[in-house]
Amino acid sequence: MYELITQDTLQEYEAFVQSHYKGNFAQSYLWGKQKPAWLWKAIAVRGEDGAIKGTMAVMIRKMPIVGKTLMYACRGPVCDLDDRETFAELLEGAKALAKEHGSYVIKIDPDVPSSDTAFAEMLRSFGFRSKEGGKNFEAIQPKYVFRLNVEGKTEEEVQADFHQKWRYNIRVALKKGVEVRICGKEQVPAFADLMLTTGVRDGFVTRQPEYFAAMLDNLGEHCRLYMAFHEGQPIAGTLAIHYGDKVWYLYGASSNEHRNLMPNYLLQWEMIRWAIETGCRIYDFRGVSGDVSEDNPLYGLYRFKKGFGGDFTEFVGEMDLVLNKAVYTFMEKSTSIFKDLRKVAYLIKNRNKK
Repeated sequence: MYELITQDTLQEYEAFVQSHYKGNFAQSYLWGKQKPAWLWKAIAVRGEDGAIKGTMAVMIRKMPIVGKTLMYACRGPVCDLDDRETFAELLEGAKALAKEHGSYVIKIDPDVPSSDTAFAEMLRSFGFRSKEGGKNFEAIQPKYVFRLNVEGKTEEEVQADFHQKWRYNIRVALKKGVEVRICGKEQVPAFADLMLTTGVRDGFVTRQPEYFAAMLDNLGEHCRLYMAFHEGQPIAGTLAIHYGDKVWYLYGASSNEHRNLMPNYLLQWEMIRWAIETGCRIYDFRGVSGDVSEDNPLYGLYRFKKGFGGDFTEFVGEMDLVLNKAVYTFMEKSTSIFKDLRKVAYLIKNRNKK
């Protein structure tokens, strides 16, 4: 039997998600606060002992034109992957919420590698279908990531697995006077400006400064803004999240003029150190392209993250339980067109700013 998480059980819910090996910051209530345009709800299932044994947080948003809502369980569920009974109960809770809020789809993109074919088949048996997509960044969350296992390792042991050139570049940054600091909201404008520079350079849409400032407020001690300075000037920055047994590299930005100082290598090392210091199991570099051919324009990002010695991981990807086929088909097509138009408009608007 499922239950909906209330204010009275929210602390218990958070403790479970943080302690579970499949726990993810995107399943936290704190991440729900970061998305005020969405309604956050969470479902839990208890075992015979009364303790929570599985959860799934969903976010619900009313979509324009169609008058229906999209339900999205970002990196959910949080439960043992072979526990079909628990997942079935969580899904019943999601379906009840979908009926209440008029959802046309229940979308999930679980933290499960594609090699776990049994889990993917279980989802299909419940009616989910794989979302068709490319190998770059077409999905809401990246399907391909690099993950570095740091469990029980010292800094020296972790660095030993880096490519020697990557260790050298970290030393270069230090030798040339790059200083990395953990900063507060006073550096958000500088970080957002660097993000704009990076977005224009690499062809992606970036967030507004208010979004990054809200992350520091909403996630509190779980979020850090790292800024790299050279001679007092901010030249690069990253935002990282620590939750449960993982640290994620969420956003990164750098100037065009000081990349030869190798600040990005030093920033990655400082975030990895955070994972080591807090006894984490995984440092997650987040997204790369699944097309690893050298002629792919995104190959440089793949190569940069690969050099730190992590494991190239492919997730099962987005899977959709379609509840209203006509609305689903319309929204999938129109959302894709909107994203393409927004990107073009963004680059035209900002290309002369940087």
